[in-house]
Amino acid sequence: MREIDPKTTSRAKAFDLWMKATMPMVTMTKTFDITHLMRLSKRKGVKLNMLMCYAVVKAASAFKEFYMLPVGDKLMEFDHLAINTIVMTQEGGINTCDIPFSEDIHLFEADYLHITQQASQSKEDITLGDDYMVIGSSALTKCELDSVVNVYAGFWNNPFVVWSKYHKGWFKTTLSLSFQFHHTQMDGPISTGFLNKLQEVIDTMEY
Repeated sequence: MREIDPKTTSRAKAFDLWMKATMPMVTMTKTFDITHLMRLSKRKGVKLNMLMCYAVVKAASAFKEFYMLPVGDKLMEFDHLAINTIVMTQEGGINTCDIPFSEDIHLFEADYLHITQQASQSKEDITLGDDYMVIGSSALTKCELDSVVNVYAGFWNNPFVVWSKYHKGWFKTTLSLSFQFHHTQMDGPISTGFLNKLQEVIDTMEY
């Protein structure tokens, strides 16, 4: 992680506009067709949550804005991406853990399985450190939700995605997803471009 001058980036205007905003976070919601992922999960015997996590961070990797993040009053740049996921602990609580992004889905899956297992047995969250721009995620699979608006803490500006229980129809399976981001990090064209890219990744993923 290193500080960069906002004036040398595409985020210069957004930095001036939104860094001191009282509520700089934007939330978008979209329903995704995950029919292909469901079939892939069942056919290959892999976890749907792992496939969703991979799809999210894979789509994000196509946009340079995801490698920048407002931290405090500065704009920071990162070399790597990761996604954070929530796991239940053996004691009945929750831990969060960071999964590093790898283009190779099999390497990503190996890290996902190892780190989530480690987190379920730990008393602490598992983080990767300052080299990674981390996308938060939460899977609320006990209920079909139309939308989730996350809390704004003011000290954690990372983008965050939440999805709920999928809906299985006659011909396709859909999933509602909410995407929250700091307006300094990206604008509408980038955020909607990411959501479109996410559907593309979901539709074409191979394992």
